[in-house]
Amino acid sequence: MASSRPGQLMAAEIAEQPEVWRGLIGHARGASSEVAAAAKRIAAHRPRFVIFVARGSSDHAALYGKYLAEIVLKLPCGLASPSTLTAYRARPDLRDVLMVGISQSGSSPDLVESLEVAHGCGALTIALTNRPDSPLDQAADLSIDIQAGPELAVAATKSYTAQLLTLYLLLDRINGGAGAETAELPDLANALLSRGREIAEVAQRYRFAQRLVTTGRGYSYPTAREAALKLMETSYMSAQAFSGADLMHGPLAVIDPQVPVLAVVNSGIGGSAMQDVLHRLAEQDADVFCVGTPAAVAASTVGIELPAQVPEALSPLLEILPFQQLARHLAIARGGDPDSPRGLQKVTETR
Repeated sequence: MASSRPGQLMAAEIAEQPEVWRGLIGHARGASSEVAAAAKRIAAHRPRFVIFVARGSSDHAALYGKYLAEIVLKLPCGLASPSTLTAYRARPDLRDVLMVGISQSGSSPDLVESLEVAHGCGALTIALTNRPDSPLDQAADLSIDIQAGPELAVAATKSYTAQLLTLYLLLDRINGGAGAETAELPDLANALLSRGREIAEVAQRYRFAQRLVTTGRGYSYPTAREAALKLMETSYMSAQAFSGADLMHGPLAVIDPQVPVLAVVNSGIGGSAMQDVLHRLAEQDADVFCVGTPAAVAASTVGIELPAQVPEALSPLLEILPFQQLARHLAIARGGDPDSPRGLQKVTETR
């Protein structure tokens, strides 16, 4: 759906995120909430392995969930290849497995079939969607409404961060937590979003770039991947995402002053692991836009500082906000409309 002004819908949905988070956090506190009920059922099931299944931006939320489950719940995890269950018709033994389906629309046939097959193979299944009456919800044993509200712009913004927050609240609840550390997130997000004018200036810097690289480590790696997708789908740029570890190998050779690097450097373990990456990028004379710690921003060409008090596991909710704004401003600067990218639809039905 095209808006009356380019990027109007995307701008509005980016701005809605703090209130979406506030609603999710408040709802999850209740003992009878969907998050509490699902956490109780999953804890009782005692899964020994977790599989995430998703597409697009939701796949990056799934990657974040994988980090969370492996670190917080100490369970081995994997990202499903839906075609193994749908096209190749594999029927693995999934007893003691939790399969988590993540989708804004809950309408992709291959995700629905994946949950149906997983259930038939013995898995406990749960759907995280923005449509509580969706086919994916109906196919799952459990479901949670991410409560992002209608998302009309093609590029996912508020539904993506709502997925991240829902995953955090769910896994924290399974682990015996109450999500108390999420309380300040909405206010911190508002403060970060208020720096949109600075992001607009950065967009002008990269207006004529043909390709770029995004990078991060640990919890921030999903942010790097989501940032690359946002830029590709709104600005039609060639954007490649690498973990900081992988970038240090062969891909570093493609970096020069004409290939901007968007780096995510949080204040935790993943951010510390990015210090050598920043040093090597400086040696390559790379143009680096950093969203991260004050020290990392100071070591980069340009950047936006992240709030220092945020736990590393919650940092991805804030990290992605400047990149969402950058994608919007850059698309408009290049003469496009990020609300309605050419050739793309809000719901992509894969099989």
